[in-house]
Amino acid sequence: MTVTCAIRYELDPFKRGVRDLRSQLSLDHPGLWRRSPGLLHAARGANNIAHALLSFESLAAYEAHRTRLKADPAGAANFRFAEEQRCILVEERTWLRPVTK
Repeated sequence: MTVTCAIRYELDPFKRGVRDLRSQLSLDHPGLWRRSPGLLHAARGANNIAHALLSFESLAAYEAHRTRLKADPAGAANFRFAEEQRCILVEERTWLRPVTK
């Protein structure tokens, strides 16, 4: 069974570097996201919104991805930047699964 995590980020557009973080959160940072085993989709909203959909074989595969992302130098730098700048105002995670007939 595939699970999909839909993430919506609301960002502070007046914080330093938020444009770069918005691009990375919406999967425009190809080197970092290509290393993920999941199926990734992204969309940009207004200048303060980023969306990501991450689909994995299981919740365990998603959790393994999160662990690898935090250990990855580029991923760790993103987490640090977001914490230091406090530019993510809201991070919403919604879990989706396929609906069968």
